[in-house]
Amino acid sequence: MRRKIKPHQILLVVDAMTGQDAVNIAQKFKEYVDYDGIVLTKLDSDTRGGAALSIRAITEKPVKFVSVGEKLDDLEPFYPDRIASRILGMGDVLSLIEKAQQLTDEKKAKEIERKIISREFDLEDFLDQINQVGKLGFLNQVMEMLPGWQKLKGSNMVSLDESRIKVTKAIIQSMTREERRKPSLIEGSRKKRIARGSGTSIVEVNRLLKQFEQVRSMMHHFSRKKGIKRFPFPMP
Repeated sequence: MRRKIKPHQILLVVDAMTGQDAVNIAQKFKEYVDYDGIVLTKLDSDTRGGAALSIRAITEKPVKFVSVGEKLDDLEPFYPDRIASRILGMGDVLSLIEKAQQLTDEKKAKEIERKIISREFDLEDFLDQINQVGKLGFLNQVMEMLPGWQKLKGSNMVSLDESRIKVTKAIIQSMTREERRKPSLIEGSRKKRIARGSGTSIVEVNRLLKQFEQVRSMMHHFSRKKGIKRFPFPMP
């Protein structure tokens, strides 16, 4: 078949979640097909990619690509040092930075920075930042790339729930443009209307407004100390 089709490369796709089975499959497949490399899938799961080391050592075949999702752009080149960092629980900051840079509009980033410093950052900007984080991937995928996340993930200190992001967006999108730009206007009857429109409660609306003020104050504080000014990471 190889002589007839003449492919540029033959790649074996291996599920990273299968652990030792992935190694056995790669080894057995090598006996029948002299493939060129491996694609390691499901690195967006709880697995850290340790199978990559075992497969490489036993088959002597290189891991060419890894996938962190189901979309075409979720297929990424394999970088041994980054996988090693993930295995050690140190995250994969370089990949996160690369994704962020691909999505960052420099002009928009500078405008957000100006708004943060001048305390003009509003709920429209907040919603935009949530959407930017969403473009990076699922929230848990983004967090997996951060150093120390593996230690925090199993504790009660941090709890990630994608549904919270949806609730946050629904509440903000139920506000008028004037309310998003001037959150101080949101009182009494306005809160009732927003809660009704978003299918939530006044308690949820109050919670969001309080958290928004905390995030805005935190970002302003960091900007004055020359800290992180761009691509703030809002938590729902």
